[in-house]
Amino acid sequence: RMKRDGRHIERLGFYNPSAAANETAFKLDRTRYQYWLSVGAKPSERVIKLERANPQATAEADAA
Repeated sequence: RMKRDGRHIERLGFYNPSAAANETAFKLDRTRYQYWLSVGAKPSERVIKLERANPQATAEADAA
């Protein structure tokens, strides 16, 4: 048996609000994010705010 809410389907990135100055606080795989939006996924308000506030974090994920 498996927990109902135990696993994620696909990890698109992460947010660490307590990251030190030399650590990455936010990272988002924009390609996969755009894919999920195109098939009907709805991001939370917080994800939208983080994406808009950190455009360099999403650009780094595109380059990787």
